[in-house]
Amino acid sequence: MYVADSRASTSAQGAVRPSAGRRRAALAPTVLALGTVSLVTDVSSEMVTAVLPLYLVSGLGLSPLGFGLLDGIYNGFSALVRLVGGHFADRGGGRHKWVAGLGYGISAACKPLLLVAHSLTPIGVVLAADRTGKGLRTAPRDALISLSSTPETRGRAFGVHRAMDTAGALLGPLVAFLILRATVDGYDAVFTVSFCVAVLGVLVLVLFVPGGRRDAVPAQRPTLRAALALLRRRDLRRITGCALLLGLATVSDSFVYLLLQRRLGVPDRWFALLPLGTAAAFLLLAVPLGRLADRVGRWAVFLAGHGALLLAYGLLLTSWHGTVLPCLVLALHGGFYAATDGVLMAAASDSVPEGLRSSGLAVVQTGQALTRFACSLLFGAAWTVWGDRAALAGAAVALAACAAFSLTLRPKGAVPA
Repeated sequence: MYVADSRASTSAQGAVRPSAGRRRAALAPTVLALGTVSLVTDVSSEMVTAVLPLYLVSGLGLSPLGFGLLDGIYNGFSALVRLVGGHFADRGGGRHKWVAGLGYGISAACKPLLLVAHSLTPIGVVLAADRTGKGLRTAPRDALISLSSTPETRGRAFGVHRAMDTAGALLGPLVAFLILRATVDGYDAVFTVSFCVAVLGVLVLVLFVPGGRRDAVPAQRPTLRAALALLRRRDLRRITGCALLLGLATVSDSFVYLLLQRRLGVPDRWFALLPLGTAAAFLLLAVPLGRLADRVGRWAVFLAGHGALLLAYGLLLTSWHGTVLPCLVLALHGGFYAATDGVLMAAASDSVPEGLRSSGLAVVQTGQALTRFACSLLFGAAWTVWGDRAALAGAAVALAACAAFSLTLRPKGAVPA
């Protein structure tokens, strides 16, 4: 790990920044510690995510429209609190860890509540609370990663974090699968173990992530108005606008897995393993694509990721039923996340000042979460009315159109310095 010397500078978060002669040194301990927290937490959350579609559709008998509503809540409700989380993390100059910790704690507390929620309304409330926790923690966590990295290595830092995060996503469905096969009340057991693992993630954050300094004074007062005013910056406005457009055509992961199950007739007991394919591809490609984004430009890698997603849609729309189909679809799905998730945050970080880093990233994340929430609702409604193939065809056309428009934009902050 990088060890600070007398010439190293320390950021407002207490993360050590490498001097010019050490830019190729190992990643900051903050990045690795946050990666560990995300790994443990994702084991917990992906255990639930892996079984939730089947639990809701097959176990509770929800329609695709009802599931689309809940899935939209699960993935989009956090948008309502991300700006708040980013704002409170920036105020005082050292609250990023504690705001993130509050978010992790709320999400952990929601896991056992799934044991007593058996209808649409209470499950929706629990999922909304869980996503509130995710909304609070995401921007402060990404701000800590950004502030403890140099612009030249930011893509690699986010890539390493996302790879560790995805290692948890890879283990979570596997643990859920083993629990479902080994227990009688499988869903209840999954929710209970998920809670225990989530508590462990909170403990790792408290004990091993640096708390940050509280004496730094930001150059600009961190207010919600100042965060929204960042959109006056041309590069950030273009990045945010394209993220919103592309999010409108990004079908939820759960729908992708349900489509694969219906196309291939995957038995219910094997459903929880489908996310493993996405997670494996994400894990393998996150660091290489992060490094590639640092070298050739983040915008090109970001758009290429959406091209991979479009190919996955196309494969799902074909009449091909070969055994290689799920492997290709899940590999492209994981490649999409590897090329977009951390890369988008690295690109946006270049256009946001340090004093508003958490708030600025929250603006981008909020817009993307809201559009993906809308996509879940629209896709679920289209599936209910016209069927799954027509709904997916509409999403593919929309994604192609949005990607073509985004090709005309090339923000300066999304290319290497």
